[in-house]
Order: sequence, then structure tokens, then C-alpha cells
Amino acid sequence: MDPRSEVLLRQAELFAGPLLLAGLPADGLLGVLPEAHGWSWLWHEHSAVEARYPGRCQFGTQAPARAFAGAVLFLPKSRELTDYLLAALAARLPGAPLWLVGEKRAGIERAAKQLAAFGRPRKLDSARHCQLWQVTVDNAPAAPDLDALARRYPVATPQGELQVVSLPGVFSHGRLDVGSRLLLEHLDGLPQGELLDFGCGAGGLGAALKRRYPHSHLHLLDVDAFAVASSRQTLAANDLEGQVLAGSGISDAPHELAAIVSNPPFHQGVHTDYQATEQLLREAAGHLRPGGELRLVANSFLKYAPLIEKHLGPCTVLAERDGFRVYSPRRP
Repeated sequence: MDPRSEVLLRQAELFAGPLLLAGLPADGLLGVLPEAHGWSWLWHEHSAVEARYPGRCQFGTQAPARAFAGAVLFLPKSRELTDYLLAALAARLPGAPLWLVGEKRAGIERAAKQLAAFGRPRKLDSARHCQLWQVTVDNAPAAPDLDALARRYPVATPQGELQVVSLPGVFSHGRLDVGSRLLLEHLDGLPQGELLDFGCGAGGLGAALKRRYPHSHLHLLDVDAFAVASSRQTLAANDLEGQVLAGSGISDAPHELAAIVSNPPFHQGVHTDYQATEQLLREAAGHLRPGGELRLVANSFLKYAPLIEKHLGPCTVLAERDGFRVYSPRRP
């Protein structure tokens, strides 16, 4: 069981009545707390919980509309996202308890200070490198406006400037990261047709693809509901069309693609996790049409070339700079 869940269950007598578990891990916690309901913004967690407890988990950027007597937030990595989630929960809980649980390396002690805006926080437990904090919401805030928290920034492309819209919690929030910048410089020569921005984040790469190949049909896919919402706003801000999808990985992507473009994720919360990228490299050929191309940027120290050549064939390195490489294999 996730260590954060174990810390919660050490205080299980506190969690009576309808409880909302926000950002819950898919580890059976709803089975131990039969009146609890889940809210997740990560598709793989949501789908795993829904498969085990149908109808007891909601996916999205907004808290479930149902009433609940208290809420537990599993601390996310992003401080800005934590601010939004705590405010969204506290707004629904005047006079009621709000708990925060997380790992020390995720910044739980710092995050606990964020509870002070709503009342007097207190630490209830500490074990397995995790802490559990609680506050009674004496100062309930107004419900936060997620769209008002968006950051917008310009991205230059050969086809003109794009405006990227980034919501709290999205990778490289409010700025273009180094890897994506390098990949944006090497989007020429892709086969036209169905295009996929895999791990789309705020949608900057996808928007650049659509601007560069306006007659191609664009798909964008990400595991995170805040990324999905950001990408939709980025497309709208630039008057571009595309299908934005939530999914757990490349297995949820369309088939017969002309090209997959990706700056793939390698973190799940505070943990390094290359599983989604390795799955992409193993299974991309099954989603590409014959002659289709994968164009991917990754840290130079990651030895992806052998895996790419095993599953996709000869691998060309198009560019290398600032610790990143752009790979370009084609399906035979």
C-alpha cells in the first residue's frame, strides 16, 4: 500500500462519514473507507480506481459536486497546484476538517504552512517518511477560478508566434522548457496525415504542429486533466483545431498515425518514472502507419537509441544541445 495511505489508516477513526479523497493512489483505500469518494486528475489513477470501485471516482480539474463532510488531499508535486486544490476543497468545507498527507521529499512540511490560510493546522502523524496534517476550515475562501490562474507565454515559430496557456500543475508551468524548444526547431519534414503530440502538457508542441501542417489532423494526449485543459485553451487561443484526449499512455492513442511528436514525461509526482516513455518506444510502431515517424526529444544521458532501434528500426539523431537529443526513427 502507498505509504501515504498507511499513514491515513493509522488515524482511520477520524475519517467517518462522506469523505473526499483528492489525488488518491489506486491502492484499495476506497475499500477500507466505504463512504469515501475519489477525485483524481491523473487518468491512470482514475481508471484503475474506477475499474475496482465503479462510480466512486471523478476525473477532472474540478472537485465533485456531491456533498462531503471532510476531504483529504494527497500532496501533489506542484506548489501552485497545491494552492489551487486546497482552496477548491476549503471553499466547500466551512467549519469542516481538511487533511493534507504527503511525503517529506515532496515538501509536506512546507505545504502544511499553506493550510494556515484556512485555520490553525496541526500535525497528526508522521511515519514512513510521510506526514499527516489537519485543519478545521474556519476561514473558507471563495471557490478559486482556475482559468484566472493560467499563465500565458509566447512561443516563436517559423509560421508565427503562438500563445501557450498553462494551468497550475502542468509541466514547465508558465515557460517553454529547454527540450521542447529544441524539438520545436526540428519539426520540418514530417509525413503529413494524422499527427499526435504525446504527453502534450500545455499544448505548445501540438499547436506548433498544427500551424506547421494545417491540413493534417492533430491529436494531443496527456495523462493529466490540467494538461488536457491547458492544451484545449492553447488551441483555442491560437484559433487552431485538434482532438485533445486523456489517456494512460500510448495504448490510448489513435492508430494509423503519420507521426508522433513527443517530449515525453519522466516523473510521477516526485518519483522518476520512465515507464510511459519506454512503453511509447516499444509500442509506437503499432500506432504509426507504414513510413510513419516518431520524433522525440529526451535527455542525452538516457540511452534510448538501442530501444528505438529494436522496436522501430534505424535511429537518426537530428540535433543535440543543452543536454537534450532529438531522435527521428521511421516505421518500415
